[in-house]
Amino acid sequence: MSNIYISSHPLVAHKLSKLRNKDTEPKKFRELVREISGLLAYEATADLKVQTIEVQTPLKLTHGADLTEKIGLVPILRAGLGMVEGIWELMPSSEVWHIGIYRDEKTLKPVEYYNKLPTEPTVSVCLILDPMLATGGSAVATVGVLKKWGVKRIKFVGLIGAPEGVANMQRNHPDVPIFLGALDEHLNENGYIVPGLGDAGDRQFGTA
Repeated sequence: MSNIYISSHPLVAHKLSKLRNKDTEPKKFRELVREISGLLAYEATADLKVQTIEVQTPLKLTHGADLTEKIGLVPILRAGLGMVEGIWELMPSSEVWHIGIYRDEKTLKPVEYYNKLPTEPTVSVCLILDPMLATGGSAVATVGVLKKWGVKRIKFVGLIGAPEGVANMQRNHPDVPIFLGALDEHLNENGYIVPGLGDAGDRQFGTA
């Protein structure tokens, strides 16, 4: 698989193991989602453009770097909301735009129900945030919305993915890099990632 990046960081592996545990309570689950998201965003933003600036330290004038690209965070509602804070802590100037897409449980197809993007894009790079890349339907649809909006650089950041979801993304949007904490075995007959961690939205918000 090309254009996919699976984190090999020990902290990501450690925290994902706690996240998968069925006995992890919603409060701790949310904390882990936030922490892992920040670690994955660190890897996903390694190619952001900067410009050289002068910085006066207590000792002398030196050269530093200033980020030149405006970043947009696009959490797919509702599960993607939990990933925003971890990345916002690293990039507090990032804009956040919400796109609501749910998966029809019968057809497993994405259905868009919320979109408040402005007429013109206000950012140069968008990170799509969704804990689970399962069938990939929601991610594919969200990329399509952002491309129509006019965003040129789009990346997907997720905690866990399935081969089926990755293949769907790469088939429809081969130009979008995928950053994951882990790539699992397969989807079951209900469209859940195996071994996965269950429903990320329900486990975050205590609605299981």
